[in-house]
Amino acid sequence: MPQIFTASADTRLRAFALAMLLLLVTVTFFTAGYASSSYETLVGWVRDQPVPFSHEHHVGGLGIDCSYCHTSAETSAEAGLPATHICMTCHSQIWTNAAMLAPVRDSLADGKPLEWRRVARVPDYVYFNHSIHLARGVPCVTCHGRVDQMPLMARAQPFQMKWCLDCHRNPAPHLRPPSDITRMDWSEWDSQPEEHRLYGALMVKAYGLQPSKLDNCNICHR
Repeated sequence: MPQIFTASADTRLRAFALAMLLLLVTVTFFTAGYASSSYETLVGWVRDQPVPFSHEHHVGGLGIDCSYCHTSAETSAEAGLPATHICMTCHSQIWTNAAMLAPVRDSLADGKPLEWRRVARVPDYVYFNHSIHLARGVPCVTCHGRVDQMPLMARAQPFQMKWCLDCHRNPAPHLRPPSDITRMDWSEWDSQPEEHRLYGALMVKAYGLQPSKLDNCNICHR
């Protein structure tokens, strides 16, 4: 009886089965593990900056308010990065010869802005408006984390669509008094959810928020 399969058929079958198994493992890794890993989300990662600015020192230590440096966060879509003259308001008087502040002095002398690298950034195809979130009482710490405890700025949240939608579909627990949006420590508030549950519900009604519509695609993709 003639041979139906070649001598290498068994080897090829085993190789194909192994390849399919590896493909399955790879797909599972990328769709589950990789997508939520810090390598993909960049949560906890620090970016090199022209000056090693410490939020821990300036915000936590000196008590400088977020809006002092990020001047347009409450009035426009962009939070804005600090202009050189804002830095020099203080550093024309203190630490005037510090080596690490040389880029700031050079920026002022040359009239060229410092090229800060954004840490918290959504993809270019996502529309995000800072002012509307702050006006409704979403505090800075919700998205940016405890910057007052960061010697160097790191991303605090993944900024993935699911993370944004979770808030849009149930905004009430995330709302705080707009007058306190730059407050960092909300532990006392968070420890008493029942006491503050009514506030969130009232603000959703007062602002006319409609969670059923806040997850429409055109809210963020325009």
